[in-house]
Amino acid sequence: MGVECDMSEVVGIVLAAGTSSRMNGLLKAILPFDGKHMLRCVVESALNSSLDRVVVVLGNAFEIISKVVPITGAEVVFNPEFSTGQSSSLRAGLSAVGQTCDGALFLLGDQPLVDSAVIDAVVEKFRQTRMPIVVPTHSGKPGNPVLFARSLFPEIMRLRGDVGARSLIAEHKKLIATVEVANDSIHLDIDTWEDYLALLKRTNNIMGERL
Repeated sequence: MGVECDMSEVVGIVLAAGTSSRMNGLLKAILPFDGKHMLRCVVESALNSSLDRVVVVLGNAFEIISKVVPITGAEVVFNPEFSTGQSSSLRAGLSAVGQTCDGALFLLGDQPLVDSAVIDAVVEKFRQTRMPIVVPTHSGKPGNPVLFARSLFPEIMRLRGDVGARSLIAEHKKLIATVEVANDSIHLDIDTWEDYLALLKRTNNIMGERL
């Protein structure tokens, strides 16, 4: 008999407010991939998972991205402080989850290969164990997305500057549960144009299969 899972409310927060500073002025969110925009790929994986709600945090080029990328099905939050670093997007996302949220899964808007199966594995581990932090691993190496329980929300809200919630992982090693996933998508984010070209080559996309 398997372990029973509770039905804690878990909200996915897609972080897509950054300036794409290492992409030579290109917006990662609207780059084509697999016949869609890169951000849409991430949003669809979240929407097709066991997450209860999906929040997308936008900031830089908000008007362009919100007009070009279909974010149907998810809630959009604008982060006016995006230029101060990633911590501001964490706070903006958490501010939108509501009082019934038991856990927040932070997804990166530049990880289009993270699919709903990976998300489901992290969410299920949280619902089974109720550990404050759940980290996916592949071949023993941790990656994203990472889930944080409500008990750690106040600490995330206190973060400042261009730091993510990874700093809390280092501080709370005894509060972490890990879940091994089947592929290395959790390690692959697109920071540079070279990363994007490598992604297309890996997936046999031809310039993202134009939209």
